Amino acid sequence: MKTDLFVQQLDVLLTAYADIKIKGYKKGTSEHEQQVLLSRAIAAVHRLSGHSSSYSAEVNRVLEEWSSSDHFDLVFGIVKALREDLSAGYLQSLTEIVHAEVFADFIEMAFHLLSNGYKDAAAVIVGSTLESHLRKLAVKNSIPIETDDKPLKAERINQELAKATIYTILDQKNVTAWLDLRNKAAHGNYSDYMTDQVKLLIAGIQDFITRNPA
Repeated sequence: MKTDLFVQQLDVLLTAYADIKIKGYKKGTSEHEQQVLLSRAIAAVHRLSGHSSSYSAEVNRVLEEWSSSDHFDLVFGIVKALREDLSAGYLQSLTEIVHAEVFADFIEMAFHLLSNGYKDAAAVIVGSTLESHLRKLAVKNSIPIETDDKPLKAERINQELAKATIYTILDQKNVTAWLDLRNKAAHGNYSDYMTDQVKLLIAGIQDFITRNPA
């Protein structure tokens, strides 16, 4: 996980929160300004910790059980706790660590195959690794991976993950392109892509999985 970037995002929110508290004592601050910052804080907690995390659950509990006048300070208490735990390296679960190690093995295998001239097998393996990761990421964030007892296609899961802001639209577009290359390899369309593209494919998926642990 690239925790430094996530910590920086939370620091920006916490600095804005501190500024609003100071302004509140001196000259007051608009309810709109507080509401905008509160919405950003809630979105950050869900995005960085996952919708099924204890942090998100606590945010939801605050919103449901406490009066709206208390939401601002209580949610930022959760943001501060998330920031401290993230900075200390406590956020990654045992499940995430196991998944990361398994995926790392497959990615290493893909690199090995590519370096030995097997670009097509490398593309299939790393593409399948990406698809498996998308499903685990969806489960982690309580996003359905099947409908009417039929598994959803990887691209549909990709769309739902981006829609839930689990990752960015740019990541969604990259995943779409990676899945397309993987499908070409799986269906024997080997002339539709080059070795250098598979190399970029593996590196891109490796970075994506690192930034979005499941």
